[in-house]
Amino acid sequence: MRLHRRELRLGFAAAAAALLVPAALYLSTGPAAAAAANLLTDPGFESGSLTGWTCDSGTAAVVSSPVHSGSHALAGTPTSSDDAQCTQTVAVSPSTTYTLSSYVEGSYVYLGVSGGSDTWTPSATSWSQLSMTVTTTASQTSLTIYIHGWYAQPVYYADDFSLTGGTGSTASASPSASASASASASASASPSASPTGTSTGTSGSGSVGKVAPYVDMSNNEEPMLYSAAKAGLKTYTAAFVISAGCSPIWGDTLPVTNDPTMDSDIATAKADGATPIVSFGGSGGTELAMACTTESSLQAAYQSVITHLGVTHIDFDIEGAPLDYTADNDLRFQAVKALEAADPSLVVSVTLPVLPSGLAADGVAFLALAKQDGVRIDLVNVMAMDYGSSFTGDMGQEAIEAAESTLTQVQADWPSDTYANIGVTPMIGQNDNSAEVFSEADAQSLVSWADSAHLGRLAFWSVDRDQPCSGSVSGLPSCSEISQSALDFTRIFDSYTG
Repeated sequence: MRLHRRELRLGFAAAAAALLVPAALYLSTGPAAAAAANLLTDPGFESGSLTGWTCDSGTAAVVSSPVHSGSHALAGTPTSSDDAQCTQTVAVSPSTTYTLSSYVEGSYVYLGVSGGSDTWTPSATSWSQLSMTVTTTASQTSLTIYIHGWYAQPVYYADDFSLTGGTGSTASASPSASASASASASASASPSASPTGTSTGTSGSGSVGKVAPYVDMSNNEEPMLYSAAKAGLKTYTAAFVISAGCSPIWGDTLPVTNDPTMDSDIATAKADGATPIVSFGGSGGTELAMACTTESSLQAAYQSVITHLGVTHIDFDIEGAPLDYTADNDLRFQAVKALEAADPSLVVSVTLPVLPSGLAADGVAFLALAKQDGVRIDLVNVMAMDYGSSFTGDMGQEAIEAAESTLTQVQADWPSDTYANIGVTPMIGQNDNSAEVFSEADAQSLVSWADSAHLGRLAFWSVDRDQPCSGSVSGLPSCSEISQSALDFTRIFDSYTG
């Protein structure tokens, strides 16, 4: 995966919204539960206006038909670049469970809370109820709820919103929650399990990292990252941290620990519920292990990024010639081993080139060195792209074959590993090789297989490319170069539940 330079931009970090812990989410039809005190203003739009609501400009209207009850309802009209979102912020009590619901009609309608979870329906041809519960944090005093459609989809309708408070104890999961999990747009951003031992761990067992498409942090990525986070993306892989000497940078000239623009980007996405995995390396620039000369200085460089950004998952994208630099790889593994000793809950993945037949010899040797050095690799993520002469015509199937082949190779070092320790990352749309095009149908096939295999992670390169080429975007760094609507691949991959 390639690193593209960005122009240095100014900005300062926005305060991240408090995280919310979803207790249950489900889709149902039929009458709403009897409400206590509804905390929302004009929940049925009976004022005939958008009183109390803040909506994306030009996308929302109050209509008299269709309605679920009363005389009015909300109509949202998405565009190719806007999901027609309306929000409302209310005062809430700390450490309290609330139930949020609304009746909706339309395709890809999302109901959720900023900084927390959401629920959605792929298609509601008649009025259906979306409902979920959220529990506020110990210091939380406000809550922003949202409703939105999906890019380039038809008009959606919403009516009879309800936000009611509980008793202050976390609600138990709805009996229908597990049945509807496959319809959930994304997993919640909860901490992952703490893996132990020297074999690969279980990053796939935690919801962080289940779906984590890459965002090219050097490619003016903010609009697409913000749109994806707003639409429900919960995890993304921030790429790439490289080196200036032994100092970690994003690809410009500023240290990661002193880059207001990137801090602002990450904080804004986090406020909308998207948590980063940080990836070190890539095919451009110099990875820190090739610049730092001692284990202690390398460990300190990695730790500075982890501490500054508050991340719990890190990735090492090692490709090309660096795969063969045994001394650098050995130094990296020793530093990572020290990081894991200091924080056993840290989740570590490696991202490696692959063919449908599996890892090349240098990738296999790379993992064998990790095993020899006693470092814990929680997940091996393969770049299912740019196969060259090995491509036979089906990008979706070959991504699946690459994962199957890689698991067999990984099990040579760690026999107990399963697909929960494997990740797959295709390049969406047109690949660098002109014959290779990863289509939306390929994405759906891969997600379907991943669901049956319980894959540890699904990703793609990249969120900023998840749009058609027109106007201000052109070429592989900025768009898919195929016919699609904005964020189509994000939506497809977000349907993966693991």
